[in-house]
Amino acid sequence: MLRTVKSSMLVALAGAALALSGCGDGDKGGSAPGTGGGGGAADAGAAVPCFSVAWSEYPSWSTFGVAGELKLIDGKKGALGPIEKKWGVDIELKQADYDPCLVMYGSGQCDAVCITNMDVLSPSLSRKSVAVAPTSTSCGADALIVSGDLKDVQSLKGKSVYGLAKTVSEYCFVRNLELLGEKEADYKFTNMDPGAAALAMQQKKEGYEAIVVWNPFVLETLNKRPDARVLFDSARIPGEIVDMLVVAADSLEKPKGREFACAALDAFYAVSARIEDPRTRDETLVALGEKFSHLKVEAMKKVVEQTKFYKTPDEGLALFTGAEMPKVMDKVVDFCVKHDIVKDKPVLGFGDKAAAGAAVLRFDPSFMTAVKDRK
Repeated sequence: MLRTVKSSMLVALAGAALALSGCGDGDKGGSAPGTGGGGGAADAGAAVPCFSVAWSEYPSWSTFGVAGELKLIDGKKGALGPIEKKWGVDIELKQADYDPCLVMYGSGQCDAVCITNMDVLSPSLSRKSVAVAPTSTSCGADALIVSGDLKDVQSLKGKSVYGLAKTVSEYCFVRNLELLGEKEADYKFTNMDPGAAALAMQQKKEGYEAIVVWNPFVLETLNKRPDARVLFDSARIPGEIVDMLVVAADSLEKPKGREFACAALDAFYAVSARIEDPRTRDETLVALGEKFSHLKVEAMKKVVEQTKFYKTPDEGLALFTGAEMPKVMDKVVDFCVKHDIVKDKPVLGFGDKAAAGAAVLRFDPSFMTAVKDRK
């Protein structure tokens, strides 16, 4: 249901057995890909190419489900909403848990996936990928929660810190240790499902005095354990844990592939605008909450504070074209290699296809620019 760890092995195996399918007709009809993601509305009776987005429940990714409910995009194969008509593409939304979404993407069963900047590294080694936009970043949504006599980071030495290994939880833990001048080797990060870890602390089970989890587990644990507290969280590493929309490079090369990426982003920004608009904010947050652990509006207001949306093209462009993103990705890649999340260091690129060269994963701002230009 929520952002969870993938099986790197499953994704790698799926990628090795790549058999592109998209929606089954992503290479039919339409015009040649636009150089800037442009293209007019779908002509009546014309063949409209279909592409698919795999998404799981997480605040900025649930926007795609809400866009389908609002009929901004229809979300079903063979039917078009106004944003799909605008860009001349058919978007099929494929909702699943996070792990299956990543396996779908790695095996070519979808054209695009909602994924973190850390998790996209592995599938990109076998399926060249393009990050077309960031959707959010964790600013407190991932946290180390402690209870009992634990007062500072040094008091964690000799204790097990429970969280999901080889995920953003462990990354958040290790990076905060680095910022505090501590050595990772002096601490014991113990692998455990975040839901189970949170429940153990909530039920005051012996030995579970330190956990690293993400929302909604953070909010739930703090609500149920008034004596529990956050020792540190992802607010100390803003812009490092980044949720994104990633499209396969081969899907972008199909007719209308660029337009598909732009249409998906257009839908994301449309829902984000509803969250910012006081007239529609609460009802949109309620709709998001229904897809994110059924949280109510007040809890969702806290969630979107701790999961900062890149709610406009300009905000996303600032990240993808800024000087910090390559530095962040160097940190992420080094962490993933050191912790055996990826065996090989992927070649990354920043900019459009020509600028990025032979990169297996590139961060391309041109799609956000195209959406901005057609507003």
